[in-house]
Amino acid sequence: MRRTRMAIINSDSTLSLPIGTKNPQNHRVLIEEIGGLIRVYKDGHVERPQIVPCVTCTLPLELGVTCKDLVIDKFTNIWARFYVPKCNLEKLPLLVYFHGGGFCVGSAAWSCYHEFLAVLARNAGCVIMSVDYRLAPENPLPAAYEDGEKALIWVKQQALSGSNKWWLKNCDFSNVFVAGDSAGGNIAHNVSLRLSVNWAQLKPLIFKGNILIQPFFGGESRTISEALMVQPRGSVLNLVASDTYWRLSLPKGANRDHPWCNSRAKRSSKLDRMTYLPTMVCVSELDILKDRNMEFCGVLRNSGIQVEHVVYKDVGHAFQILDKSQFSQMQTQEMISHIKAFVSKRMNSG
Repeated sequence: MRRTRMAIINSDSTLSLPIGTKNPQNHRVLIEEIGGLIRVYKDGHVERPQIVPCVTCTLPLELGVTCKDLVIDKFTNIWARFYVPKCNLEKLPLLVYFHGGGFCVGSAAWSCYHEFLAVLARNAGCVIMSVDYRLAPENPLPAAYEDGEKALIWVKQQALSGSNKWWLKNCDFSNVFVAGDSAGGNIAHNVSLRLSVNWAQLKPLIFKGNILIQPFFGGESRTISEALMVQPRGSVLNLVASDTYWRLSLPKGANRDHPWCNSRAKRSSKLDRMTYLPTMVCVSELDILKDRNMEFCGVLRNSGIQVEHVVYKDVGHAFQILDKSQFSQMQTQEMISHIKAFVSKRMNSG
């Protein structure tokens, strides 16, 4: 079997201080760290080294995609980056996207997301709204879910405004999709779950489906892929990093069997096949989340919800944004083709 390594983020050795020790540079006590990505100190100070560059809206002209940033809520600093492919007279479906990063890191301005979503917008024929939400631990869950809801309500208000803004005039608001990868996939799911009790409140928006790429779930008991999947040193997601993200993100006192984390946990608001959106789940074969993703598909099916999943062979977590090998790039193109097919099918479903 041909195997390609996941993209590896190389951490500077100076970032790997033992937990609970003092950083000689600032004399703060370090209590949580994910090497190279985030450090959390006892006094509440948080550092996020700029390991992935943030970029402006610039795109190559030949790509044929216009990109701009817009503020959604100036009080909470929620904003979104829009990708609008050139089109003729027809309007395009809107895909509202949430980036990954364990709820604790990441940005809609990260270069890896900027490149991936620009290509996705062009090749799948969608207007994409990439939401930059508040991060934990400063803003633990449900802050990211609340920001997701706020973003969709903002889109509704824009649609009702009758404005002919550059991105609005290209949107078909009768075909809206909620999407995201990793923690963003979890956000997309939970935002849809929260709004599914009353989709009518978002009219004229009509939601057609969820697209969840390697959605981030967990639990106190280990799955086989969590316990046995061997990850390269420094890979973007391993079990220690996963547990740390959940400790930093969940409400105080909650463990990984909280319903926001464990898709099999008993919910106060159960999945309803009449209101929860038809869903596509993209799974990576070498991802520690593989079994969690398959469990989630089972939960949807057992609730009578339409779900389809695709397993991408020989690639790991976040390969579509972080692994630049030729093989992973081919798999990424396959993923984009599958997303395009799902969007097209759901648009034609009425």
